[in-house]
Amino acid sequence: MNHPSTPHTHSVPILSVTRFTQLAQELIEDNLAELLLRGEISNLAKPASGHWYFSLKDEHSQIRAVMFRTANRRVAFTPANGQQILCRAKASVYTPRGDLQLIVEGIEPEGVGSLQVAFEQLKNRLEQEGLFAPEHKTLLPPYPQCIGIVTSATGAAVHDILNILERRASGLRIVLRPTVVQGVEANASIVAAIEEFNTSRCVDVLIVGRGGGSLEDLQAFNSEEVARAIFTSQIPVISATGHETDYTIADFVADLRAPTPSAAAELVVKNRNEVEQHVDQLRLRLDSAMKNRLERRRSALDTLMHRLRSPEQQLQLRKQELKSLRQRLDAGVNQRLENCRYQLSIRSRELDALSPLQTLKRGFAVIEKQHDSTLVTLAAELEPNERIKIRFSDAAVWARVE
Repeated sequence: MNHPSTPHTHSVPILSVTRFTQLAQELIEDNLAELLLRGEISNLAKPASGHWYFSLKDEHSQIRAVMFRTANRRVAFTPANGQQILCRAKASVYTPRGDLQLIVEGIEPEGVGSLQVAFEQLKNRLEQEGLFAPEHKTLLPPYPQCIGIVTSATGAAVHDILNILERRASGLRIVLRPTVVQGVEANASIVAAIEEFNTSRCVDVLIVGRGGGSLEDLQAFNSEEVARAIFTSQIPVISATGHETDYTIADFVADLRAPTPSAAAELVVKNRNEVEQHVDQLRLRLDSAMKNRLERRRSALDTLMHRLRSPEQQLQLRKQELKSLRQRLDAGVNQRLENCRYQLSIRSRELDALSPLQTLKRGFAVIEKQHDSTLVTLAAELEPNERIKIRFSDAAVWARVE
């Protein structure tokens, strides 16, 4: 039986990948502990940790570099992509990936990179020609029905745009024109896509862009050909090159600049969403107003129904009121009669006390003259043989004066 041969001999030690990167790190750091390099900053990143990560490059090569926050706090200027610097560093190996890198201890600006110079020169020239002027900007259609996308078919940008549009405006029609967005063919590819859309006029608005990248990666969007194609487009163009803070020439020329492809998709349907939101608010206000009005009408109706009664109820109510009035009248009359009886009894007793009959009952008598019934109060008023009437309490008798 044949045994498979091993890729080593017993005279060569077997190393793990970790041990190998450790040895490489020791070898490089021991021999390249102090370096002074000249190069251009590219792919600069400043995460929340405070460390700076970038590439240092020249026309032929580049190397990764990191400047920790303890060192970059002493830097008096703000580094940027495309900037030429003198860099004091030491070489090291990032063992998790086996990458050769620079640990930067200090940097000084030396000048502006060639790409940055070209960018500034083209920007100034196009600005003087009026390509960036606000009066040349075209407003986006408020309700686009079809959106054209000019970007790479395999990049993250197109997926971000499609996800946003599908989530926020699923009824829109989307036309993708795949292009090369990086390299020597990118300029012509992007220009051709914009011109094709303008020839067919099948879309209402264009999104032209790509994901983020270094200044070198974005060269197509800093080219004069692409800038003039965007400027001459009869279809409104949104530029979206994935840089939230840095601008490209395409950003300045476009009718609207979006910081990212996702933001471009949101801007396209922004007006539509605002209208839908406004309609929703109006609907809610209308529902609330109708509900309040119905409540007021219902309350008024309840009040009227409470006041409105049938003739039978009205008659019954009047009978009840009449009965109550009769009872009150009877009670008043009875009370009045009782008061009158009481007063009459009092007056009767007072009259009885003053009545002459009561005096006669006590043994007195009343004497009247016969001829004129005049009361006799004095004996001198009588004549002999004169007839008189003597009234007692129970009867009267006639007598003659002697």
